[in-house]
Amino acid sequence: MSSDEQRWGESSTARVLAPARVRKLAKVPFVELADGRLQGVVSSGSDIERVYVSSVAAGDHAFACSTNNNRPCGGARGSFCNHILALVGEAVLQYGGARVARYLKVDAGEGEPTAAQLSSAMRAARPSAVPGKELAAAVFSRFLRHLAYLELAPSTAPLPELHWFPPTRVAVA
Repeated sequence: MSSDEQRWGESSTARVLAPARVRKLAKVPFVELADGRLQGVVSSGSDIERVYVSSVAAGDHAFACSTNNNRPCGGARGSFCNHILALVGEAVLQYGGARVARYLKVDAGEGEPTAAQLSSAMRAARPSAVPGKELAAAVFSRFLRHLAYLELAPSTAPLPELHWFPPTRVAVA
């Protein structure tokens, strides 16, 4: 083990990974690989006031999709809805296809899988829809918490709940 690897193992900070590719946040403003699922918030295509909380479980690829008011998605009956497909697409942009495939335990073949390949492989496994009310509330709550940080005034003072983020260095011209 190199000294650099040893320092990371003894550090209280975590590495921050840059997105695999730049993504637009209008359609899928929040996506994460957490709690054994790909989960996130997807904007409605028809109503600006509505968002959907969508998720796909690792391994069995069970899925859930409901509105922020816990109403079930009309398109997620027996198969992935457009919200889940959009979520998979944005996850591939954010994390890279290989990382998403590993996390969700999807065999998508050789090379870097695309979102379409991942979705197709998961659908071939015949996933089941699962109730997601408890899940949706937790994911939506985390999304709202992330939005709250955008409303804070610019400051160099530390935020106690973010104390575990690594400090960033600002280049001074």
